[in-house]
Amino acid sequence: MNLKGMELIISQLRAQREDFVNQIGHIDAALIVLGRVNGTHAQVPVRTISAASRKRIAAAQRARWAKVRGKVKTSKRTMSAASRRKIAAAQRARWARVNKSKA
Repeated sequence: MNLKGMELIISQLRAQREDFVNQIGHIDAALIVLGRVNGTHAQVPVRTISAASRKRIAAAQRARWAKVRGKVKTSKRTMSAASRRKIAAAQRARWARVNKSKA
């Protein structure tokens, strides 16, 4: 057997191995979805977070909520006294026209 033939066989075996690994991964995923691996219930690994990390995450979330609440409080629109006087005068003029048309 020559060197090229041997390389071809090795590459084919590697390709088959990759296919088998992929198939086993799909089978494991299906078993996990069904809830059983090796005849027992699948154990989902529990990720633990340190107390310091929990405090940091909680502080960041409180800051986000404060930012949202702060925007709601400051988004209140205010109108100047001059603007209110102009609007009131325009409304009085409208009512005067309505009352004049009724009379």
